Amino acid sequence: MHPLEEQGQSSRMLDPCILLIFGATGDLTARKLLPALYNLSRESQLPPQFACVGFARRPKTNEQFREETKTALNSFSRSKPEEKIWNHFQEQLYYHCSEFHDDEGYAKLKKLLDDLDAKLGTKGNRIFYLSTQPSFFPLICEKLHKAGLIYDESQVKNKWSKIIVEKPFGHDLTSSVALQKELLKFLSENQIYRIDHYLGKETVQNILVFRFANSIFESLWNNRYVDHVQITVGEDIGIGTRGKFFEEAGLLRDIIQNHVMQLLSLVAMEPPSNLSANAIRDEKVKVLQAIRAIEDGSCVRGQYGPGFIGGKPVIGYKQEGNVDSKSSIETYVALRLFIDNWRWSGVPFYIRSGKRLPKKSSEIAITFKDPPSVLFQDSSKKNDPNVLAIRIQPDEGTALKINCKVPGPSSPVQPVKMDFRYGSYFGVTPPEAYERLICDCILGDNTLFAREDEVFSSWKLLTPVLEKWEKENPAPFPNYASGTWGPIEADAMIMKDGRKWRLI
Repeated sequence: MHPLEEQGQSSRMLDPCILLIFGATGDLTARKLLPALYNLSRESQLPPQFACVGFARRPKTNEQFREETKTALNSFSRSKPEEKIWNHFQEQLYYHCSEFHDDEGYAKLKKLLDDLDAKLGTKGNRIFYLSTQPSFFPLICEKLHKAGLIYDESQVKNKWSKIIVEKPFGHDLTSSVALQKELLKFLSENQIYRIDHYLGKETVQNILVFRFANSIFESLWNNRYVDHVQITVGEDIGIGTRGKFFEEAGLLRDIIQNHVMQLLSLVAMEPPSNLSANAIRDEKVKVLQAIRAIEDGSCVRGQYGPGFIGGKPVIGYKQEGNVDSKSSIETYVALRLFIDNWRWSGVPFYIRSGKRLPKKSSEIAITFKDPPSVLFQDSSKKNDPNVLAIRIQPDEGTALKINCKVPGPSSPVQPVKMDFRYGSYFGVTPPEAYERLICDCILGDNTLFAREDEVFSSWKLLTPVLEKWEKENPAPFPNYASGTWGPIEADAMIMKDGRKWRLI
């Protein structure tokens, strides 16, 4: 029995399974995946018959893998290892050493998994988490298929196999389509789970509930009442040790193509016919397909230079490790998008994302149109517009800015904020995104995972921008200092429309 079951907690009805992590010695595994599994085990959210196998090229024993996992939990987990819980959890951890291309390594892996099935009762169910460079995805799937570890859904009914792949899903539209063709040689679309951790965040999941379970907002969610929408995904950190990756990717591929497009589609989608995964994802795709081609003057890119974060000096992008001293890779992007459908016609969606901004913050802000100015209007200034801000990080929650009369004999109008925060209201720390997403994959619920046509639609919109950038030289980089909110061209783009970026 799981040690927490005696306290009255019950686990969700999940199939027995083995989760195998390729790239088990990597940063993502230590920081996110193993802490997520530990917290799921701690809260009895994993099936009783469960095991996690780490797969990597570095020689290591099961005991070493377990000790390194405990170190990772002490450093990164939202709950630190408790002796009783840890002793149970570590018994479910195993390690397998092999090169990704080695057929013999996969044959030994099959024997290990078969032995664990017999020992733990995991019934042959498999999840393969590909926490590796995308270039390894087709190779690993080919080897798993050759070893009989990926099942043909049309022929096998009493057990299942799935893969989880991390972004980026390709480098552009052409490479994304090519990657999908390679994966479909060995898997069906239903077996592929493209993970975007933003979709696992509580606030993002709550967008649908907030919109469609509250008529007070959904009735205003259109171009008659909304002036514009701003989506901000900002980070105060630089690229750190990811210089080699970032030189190949850039911020448009790393953040905009996946995280931001997912947020935009959830905010702008029509009500689904039901809450099934396909019904929700159908509506998201319709939004992406309705976005107008990005016009000249509606896209700004930037790169951070030296500056100050939190009062401390920091280096610029070109001084980071593994970065070309003449690099023209963007670390900031601002976009103005229009969705050409009846609900959003004429409403601009302003998007900005960047590294080395003044603070870490992700939010969606819906700014409503001003009421007629015949009442409560000071001739010297306009009243502030109503703004609904959905905070994704930090301090997940929702805030509504409204205008209110200041107490006293005079009648000045002042904006006030009604603020809701998940942590303070419910008294618990929201679970990490990976916890929810791993559980959903075991359950077979792919609502919060990207479907192939979502990925293709996003790339179709953004690939022309990437191609245009490759043909032209950018303005001299760097063009914004670390600790500022980006290049002045981004301010000029939104000010041209008579608007300005929100202060966050």
